[in-house]
Order: sequence, then structure tokens, then C-alpha cells
Amino acid sequence: MSNFPFPFAIGADGATVQPGSDRHIRDMIEQVLFTRRGERVNRPDFGAGVTELLFSENAPELAAAAQHMVQAALQQWLGNLIEILSVETGSDGSRLDIVITYRSRDDGQEDVARFRRQL
Repeated sequence: MSNFPFPFAIGADGATVQPGSDRHIRDMIEQVLFTRRGERVNRPDFGAGVTELLFSENAPELAAAAQHMVQAALQQWLGNLIEILSVETGSDGSRLDIVITYRSRDDGQEDVARFRRQL
């Protein structure tokens, strides 16, 4: 099966870009994190709900809620591909930082995915 990049991309040769396995997993994590619930017609429960916190007051409680939301969503949607080792969230002013440490179930390689979003 082919892995498609996120966002979808066409290479200089006119063919679909084929990301490596590590990049593909990171792309899937990003999709889970930042897809709004209800955004996908055939999967209305897909997503972590992080963007739903956009207008919430940025406080330590927000970071804790985001941590639990991220952990649960990743286990639900990507649990067959990765083992979640840790999820760390932090807020700094109007910014939410998410750091996910995971292990690929395919090759056992550990990796870290970092995301930063303005709230």
C-alpha cells in the first residue's frame, strides 16, 4: 500500500510524493491531533479535539486536558501502528506545545514528534 504525504504533494516528476515510514507516521499523528471532531463525514469521532480548545483560557489545566485528549485519540486511531511512550503538553502565553514520544510497532524505532500551535 502506498503512503500519501500530508498535505498531499506532487513531486517534480509529476508523481505522488512517497514519504518514508517515519514521516508518514508523523503526518498521521498531525492529522489525528488537528482534525476537528465532526470534520470527517464518514468518521465524525475522528480527531483529538485539540483545536476545540482554541478559545479556551490558556492555563495549566488546558495543557493537562490536551495531554489526556491526545493520549486517548492516538491510542484509539494509531494504536495498531505506534506505541505511545509519553505525551507532554505545555502552554506558554497563547501557545500550546505538544511533544509525543512513540515507538513504531513495525520496526521498534523510537521517535519524537513536536507540534506548536497558537491558541
